[in-house]
Amino acid sequence: MGLHTAASPDYDAVVVVSFGGPEGPEEVMPFLRNVTRGRDVPTRRLEEVAEHYLRRGGRSPINDQNRRLVAALDSALGKAGVDLPVYWGNRNWHPMLAEVVEAMRADGVRRALAFVTSAFGSYPGCRQYREDIARAVAGCGGEPEVHKLRLYWNHPGFIEPAAEGVRGALSRLGSAEGTGPRLVFTAHSIPTAMATGAPYERQLREAASLIAERVPPGPGDALRWDLVYQSRSGPPQVPWLEPDVVDHLEGLHREGVGDVVLVPLGFVSDHMEVIHDLDDEAAGAAAAMGMRLVRSPTVGTHPAFVDMIVELVRERLDPGTPRRALGDSGPWPDFCATDCCPRARRDAGGVR
Repeated sequence: MGLHTAASPDYDAVVVVSFGGPEGPEEVMPFLRNVTRGRDVPTRRLEEVAEHYLRRGGRSPINDQNRRLVAALDSALGKAGVDLPVYWGNRNWHPMLAEVVEAMRADGVRRALAFVTSAFGSYPGCRQYREDIARAVAGCGGEPEVHKLRLYWNHPGFIEPAAEGVRGALSRLGSAEGTGPRLVFTAHSIPTAMATGAPYERQLREAASLIAERVPPGPGDALRWDLVYQSRSGPPQVPWLEPDVVDHLEGLHREGVGDVVLVPLGFVSDHMEVIHDLDDEAAGAAAAMGMRLVRSPTVGTHPAFVDMIVELVRERLDPGTPRRALGDSGPWPDFCATDCCPRARRDAGGVR
């Protein structure tokens, strides 16, 4: 199954593509089975993850967050004079992407632009979404064409709202203690074999550096920062990116670091993994060690982030639109290389 590689300025819709999540207790296990379809994930592991959702009524916040993003994007496009309807489809739960693409075709959409709620390049964060889109389009006989917008990890519309959130978190933390506050950036771990063929780690480090540069330093030297990972769920014999966020906090505690700002860099909204892995587990571990920990918000529906999506759309409608990016890497191309972000072995995946 091929991926679309040709673009045209003649687009007539935008579709927001996301991960999806359950909205009631009866949906939790079917959702998790969708997430892990084709992988050798034991039922016991699914039941463990299901408890994260069931403790909160079986409802993930991600769909409500996407509804707010779709509404904000629809409004921002209208204010910008871009007359394109906004659709929304998920990889793993309703509204399912295949059904949404079928609805787009029924509405007469011929070409659409897809905004994916993942800023960084990896198999699950980029290529798999491209494959999801291609599969959905193929299921509709090849129509409408759907082209994914470029990665945006270094776009000012992503970096600057994230830095604003870090500054706010630092202000809530108050005066520094001991060695001064440490910024700890987190992202979803992936198998190291998968990371080898992807720009994921490099992009995360550059984004973290760009954000840290926009945060006023504490007493003395500039604030130090680290990049760590969370939400590992694969078999123990398969190497994944490390260090784990809780393990890292324990190491910082041993070093005498007393204050931490946790930055969920790899996520654009405060969905279940952010809440469980950071607000519950990481925060609980920090409290048990006597560390002061504050988490910064994700970009969510920050006006600058929503305006960035409009800007990415404009780039494709008008090739003369400036393509903004911070740092040294420059803007990511519209179309990834054919060998970018390959999938690791089938047994390397886990529950998200």
